[in-house]
Amino acid sequence: MTVALRIESTLEAAVALAEAQNAPPRLAAALRHAVFPGGARVRPRLCLAVAEACGGGDTGLVEAVAAAIELLHCASLVHDDLPCFDDAATRRGKPSVHAAFGAPLAVLAGDALIVMAFDVLARAGAAAPARLPALLTIVTRGVGMPGGIVAGQAWESERSVPVESYHRAKTGALFVAAAMCGAVAVGADPTPWRELGEKLGAAYQVADDLLDAVSAEADCGKPTGRDAALQRPSLVAQLGLKGAHARLEGLVGEAVAAIPPCDGARSLRDLVQIQATRLAPKQLARSAA
Repeated sequence: MTVALRIESTLEAAVALAEAQNAPPRLAAALRHAVFPGGARVRPRLCLAVAEACGGGDTGLVEAVAAAIELLHCASLVHDDLPCFDDAATRRGKPSVHAAFGAPLAVLAGDALIVMAFDVLARAGAAAPARLPALLTIVTRGVGMPGGIVAGQAWESERSVPVESYHRAKTGALFVAAAMCGAVAVGADPTPWRELGEKLGAAYQVADDLLDAVSAEADCGKPTGRDAALQRPSLVAQLGLKGAHARLEGLVGEAVAAIPPCDGARSLRDLVQIQATRLAPKQLARSAA
């Protein structure tokens, strides 16, 4: 079974549980709309790749924690698109959840996805109780306060925003969780994998800033120009287009260098490089070439 199919099958099973006969049908439809079709599924791919690089092991637990992290990411997108935050009408090339189902159901869908994520992890973790506490700790730190994605969203409501702290929480925290959980799920030490998650998360945030600044909505599948319109902190505003693009390339190199010595290091390096090719906006990649 391919990596993509492993991820989608686990996510499908989780969403199907929420579509029980007695479930509110519009909320169930909103959940499915939020999860499928997905984006690149980069975070669960990273989780699975780290687990494989560490020697593999309990595939059920690895797939569950990878799916949980993706569900939490989807929940953050649903909430991020709400009128009280970005007020984005599109996501992944289709109407955002609040645009399709209304803001009340979007709030509930995001909440339900958070609960679903921990349900998926708890079900699989029952078969590996010794690893479950560490997995829960890593995931909750990647999502909650003081430095998870919730904190990242909250920085947008502060008067003074430290850009590095904002980006580290909003984007980097869940990448760190994905990398470290991949190791824990197969019984490996997660500590050496933190830096890889940090560098990849930072790279993705720079790429997102660049996409928002120079790409069209049709290319991104979501509204662009929002950082400037909402006066959000951005590395493009801080470093300029060329500086931000150089920073992106540097972070990708640092991510590759951060991969710890392991039997699967080569395949993991290939994954990072492949993902890196799709990070930079096409306009900047052509001009750099």
